[in-house]
Amino acid sequence: MSDRELYCDICEGVVLFETPHCGDGHGADCPELACTGCGAAVLIAAGTLRLATRSRRRVPRPAHRHAA
Repeated sequence: MSDRELYCDICEGVVLFETPHCGDGHGADCPELACTGCGAAVLIAAGTLRLATRSRRRVPRPAHRHAA
């Protein structure tokens, strides 16, 4: 188990958080933490985020109109 001090919204202060037993096999690197004061759970997101992008297909722009 790894421990760290974080701010807990429920306890309204800095409290010791610990990693509970991880059934997913993460071990000490488990992203879940539990407050030792009230038991509130926190998820630490340490992964990467892949954003969807628009396709690179060019869309023709409309022709500019000129005054007659």
